[in-house]
Formats: sequence, C-alpha cells, structure tokens
Amino acid sequence: MALEFRALSKDEITRLQEQGCTCSDWTGIKVAQSFDPERVRFIHFSGKVEIGELKETITFHGGVKKPAGISQATIHNCKIGNNAYINNISTYIANYIIEDNVVIDNVDLLAVEQESSFGNGTEAVVVNEAGGREIPIYDHLSAHTAYVIAFYRHRPKVIENLQKMIAAYTKSVTSSMGVLAKGARIINCRIIKNVKVGPATIIEGVSRLENGSINSCPEAPVYIGPGVFAEDFIVCSGSKISDGAIISKCFVGQGTELAKQYSAENSVFFANCGGFHGEACAIFAGPYTVTHHKSTLLIAGLFSFLNAGSGTNQSNHMYKLGPVHQGIVERGSKTASDSYMLWPAKVGAFTVVMGRHYRNSDTSDLPFSYLIEHEDESILVPGANLRSVGTVRDARKWPKRDKRKDPKKLDYINFKLLSPYTIQKMLNGCKLLTNLKLSSGTTSDYYTYHSCKIKSSSLDHGIELYQIGIDKFLGNCLIKRLENKQLKNIDGLQATLSPETDIGTGKWLDLAGLFAPEESIEKMLERIENGSIGTLEQVTEAFRAIHDDYPKYEWAWAAGVLQQRIGKTIDKITAEDIIEMTTKWKEAVVELDHRLYTDAKKEFANTAQIGYGIDGDEQTKHGDFAQVRGIFEKDGFVSEIEKHIASKTKLGDELISRMEKLR
Repeated sequence: MALEFRALSKDEITRLQEQGCTCSDWTGIKVAQSFDPERVRFIHFSGKVEIGELKETITFHGGVKKPAGISQATIHNCKIGNNAYINNISTYIANYIIEDNVVIDNVDLLAVEQESSFGNGTEAVVVNEAGGREIPIYDHLSAHTAYVIAFYRHRPKVIENLQKMIAAYTKSVTSSMGVLAKGARIINCRIIKNVKVGPATIIEGVSRLENGSINSCPEAPVYIGPGVFAEDFIVCSGSKISDGAIISKCFVGQGTELAKQYSAENSVFFANCGGFHGEACAIFAGPYTVTHHKSTLLIAGLFSFLNAGSGTNQSNHMYKLGPVHQGIVERGSKTASDSYMLWPAKVGAFTVVMGRHYRNSDTSDLPFSYLIEHEDESILVPGANLRSVGTVRDARKWPKRDKRKDPKKLDYINFKLLSPYTIQKMLNGCKLLTNLKLSSGTTSDYYTYHSCKIKSSSLDHGIELYQIGIDKFLGNCLIKRLENKQLKNIDGLQATLSPETDIGTGKWLDLAGLFAPEESIEKMLERIENGSIGTLEQVTEAFRAIHDDYPKYEWAWAAGVLQQRIGKTIDKITAEDIIEMTTKWKEAVVELDHRLYTDAKKEFANTAQIGYGIDGDEQTKHGDFAQVRGIFEKDGFVSEIEKHIASKTKLGDELISRMEKLR
C-alpha cells in the first residue's frame, strides 16, 4: 500500500464531477501517481481521503469479473489501497484504512466512531454468571492465560498484573481509524461499526457487527456469514460464524465454528470448538468443546474436549442469591441426550453423564466413569469409560480434527489420553475406592461418595480398571524412555532412567488443554507477581516452554511413581525390575485392547442390526447391514486394535530381550 500520493489536477476534478462525484474541499483528496479517474463514479468525498492505484480486475463468485474502482458511495476520512473495489454503499464508509485488493460491495454502513479498541479489553463474565471471574479478552488470548485469569482469583497480584498487561495492549491498539486488511471481502452486509478486519477475511450477509476484531490471516481466513449479529467480540484465525449466529461479549478461538442460529453471550471459546443450534451463557469452553443440538444449553461452567448431547442442560440459579453457582466438567467428558446437572458440581475427566443429577456431586478423582441416573439417584460406575471404544476413538480423532492453519497457534494443546494428570487421578481413585470399601464394610451392596452411589461390583471393577490404566501408562513411559537405547550395562540403564529434572514429580494440572506440573505453574505465577514476567508475550513464552518440556516433566513424574511401586530408587533398579514392569505393561495393553475389542463388537451384534433389511428376511437384514456398516472383522478400528496388540507385544518382547542381556 506504500505509495506516493499527490493532489488531484483540475482536469481530474472536472472529470470526477462529470461522473457524479462531489466534495466540499477537493484539496483533502490525495491520489496515487497513476490514478485513473475513469474508475471513480458517483462518490461523495469528505475529510481526508487517499486513493491508491485502480488498475486490476476483481473476480467474484461464479467467475464474474469487474474492474477495480469506487462507485456509489460516501467516503469520509479513509485511506484506500491499490485495486480496491467499493460499490453501492447505502450510507457511508468512515475512518478506515482500506488495504490493497479489498472488496466492499453492497454495504449499508461501515464506520469507526470516535476511538475504539475493537473489542479488546471487553470483559466476558465467565463461569460464575454473577461475576468475579471476568476475563478481559484481547487479540492473542490463549486458553491458558484465560484459565489463570478466571480460576486463580486466590492470587490477586497475578490477576492484577495480567489485567494491567491486557489494559496496556488494549491501549496500544485503540484508534480512531479501523483497518480492512489486504484481500478482505465485505459483501451484502448491513451495519458494521468499530470493527477491525484482518487479511483475507470474508464477511457476507451479516446483519450487524459492532466493536470487534476479526483476526484472519491468509493461511487461515475467517468467514462471517449471513444473518450474524455480533457485538463486543474477538474472532481468531480459521474460525467461522454464520447462519444467524448471535454472539455478545465473546472470544472465538482459532478453528472454532458457531453457526445454525447458535447464541452465545459472556463466553470464551478456544481452539476447534463447535456451537450449533443451541445456547451458551457464561461458559469457559476449552479446546474442542462441541454442541450440535437446538435444545442444548451450556451455562456457567468450565468445559473442554466436551461432546454435549441433545437436551443437555445445567442450572446455576437456586432463586436465592442469584445465579452464583458454577460447574466444572473436566476434559473429554460427554453428556447423553436430556442430561441435566445441578450446579455446583464437578465431573471427572472422560466421564459420560447420563440422566438428571440434582445432588451436587464431585467425581474429579474418579475419571473415565459413567455417571448414571437411576430412580433420581446418581449412580457412579468408576473406570467404565476406560474400556469404551468411543473413548479411544475420541482421543485419536481430536488431533486429526485440528482446523488451525495459522502458523501462530494461540493454544498449546496436549492430546494425550493417559498422562500424569489422568493417571494421578486413577491413583487417587484406587486409594479412595479401597478406603471406601474398608470404611463401609465389605458386605455393602452400595457405597456412597460425594452424593453418588457406587455398586460393590462397580467399585471392585473400578479398582481393577484403574490398575490396568496405571500399568499401561507407566509401561508406555518406560518403553519410550528405553526405546532405541543400546545399553551395555546396568549403570547405563540406571543413567538412562534418571530424570533430567525434579519438576513434575508432584501434582499435575490441566489448564484448558495444557498439561503442566503444578510446580511449573506456581513458578510462573510467582514471576508474574514479582514482575519478572511483565508482558503478554512473556506469558505466552512461559506457557510454550512448559508445553515443550512436557516429555521431561512426564518422565520425572512416571519415574517417581515407578520407584514407589517397585520400592527402589533409580540407582537400585535392575534388569529384572524392567522385565517385570514390561511384562505387566504387556498384560495391561493386551487386556485393555481385548476389552475395547469386545466393546467394539457390540456395534455389530444383532441388536445393532435392528431396522436393517427393512422389507426382507434375516438374511436380507444381515446383507443390508454389511453393505452399510461393514463386517466386524474388516472394520478399520477393529483392525487397528489387532495391529496395536501385535505391535505393542513385539515392542515389549524386544525390550525384555535387551534386558535379559544385562542380567
């Protein structure tokens, strides 16, 4: 857009006037050296206006080509780059820097009024609808920074300093001039006020956009489509908002899609979320929070990697002191159709919630469970979701469904199903269930824990499943640590097993997609408090470093647990210990895979074939089912399980073989 501009000549002014153009002061109009007045018609100019070169042809939908130019508009205080196409503006365009190759066609109003921060600094009142967890949104907000701001209110100096950083950034982007960046297209729209538009953005058919930033980029364009109403918002690269969606005071993260009349207010959505038909109010939607159904309401809660079924609902209002209650649904959970939870409640990671729950349960130390309603009681089945083929399918599909194409990712996402975060909960769960059984007596049919009932058989199976999960994870870490290591003696083995860091041996956290040792987060927060982390860029860098160091931290934690379980320190571990742990790992892998195999087989049972072969006999039914769904033995996921058993068995045997040489 960098050009030398000059004043209009008298002949050019005359030509423009002949073509229906008007201006009270032509000296305020500057043009590029090669300006062609032929391409400017029926324009009213006011204020200071700059116009770049208008030489090229613009291609529209369907291959229609039109010459770059400006026609039928009022232009006030604008800088227009090269080869813009501006046509049929009902009221006016005011106070915008319009970069090269921008298209503005058939728009009612496009203007910046006074100074604007373009949505930056807007406070989204998340999780607690009555307030107290407000997140000031800004262009580069990550899920992890937002998590700290929302949930670390017990560290007021951290919150104060982060708020100051965001306020400083907001001030730096505040301007009386908006930007329509290179290649943006705004077509058939009504009212757009105080909106900053990034490169390659496509906005078409919107009803109203006000006070927002659309942070598009050429690698990951943003699409804002028909019927959208949005105010006080930030929209990140690769996202899509369309089909009559209504958003207010919202942050929309990278690769997120809100469409089909979805409504959201005072909410933040991070990477790869999806909202369709339903409603969100005061939610913190961590990465991959997805809801597809018209009757679904998510309100006043923290969610991530969530799949919300139709009719999912929660209540945060007891009609006493207002909507002050909140809920936490940890990563990977699902809610079945017509599920309901009364806040406050806390749902453990990778839990399936079925039915209606009124008793304020907390199952956070019992992950991978089923939470089921039976006769108005909340029944918990610990660990049952570990053997579900759906859980493994989810864990595999998330990385494949990462729609972020922007080279600069805002959220640092760890997709691991088994991690120190989930395994520590399984360890806690084993202790908890064992103590529950001891304290309540071994003859009980049911045990009660945090307003949930657990059947005796479910409790025993839960302990068994958690032990399998723990053995599998520890074995995974051990195999990875010793993979491709040519060890000559026991000293070499012990040296290889020694962690590179002491950080990671304690409690682990999930900061909306980022797994981190509590110790590393505490150190980071201390640095924010004392000012050694003083900018938003430094905050982002600190989170990135923690994410990058995950493998080191993971092994430090796993090594600590392994030492506890075998009763030896690293410098005392022998080849026999490794062989024993590897054997346990093989057994855990095979056992869990066999359970997944059995679970997958249910999808091909006779009951699954009901409704197939609609007009035929039994043979027709089986034939129809085979054509539509396939055959169990040839199913892709089933084949993966079989290959997984074989490959992991081979991997374990290879390590055992290497260890036998060290005996």
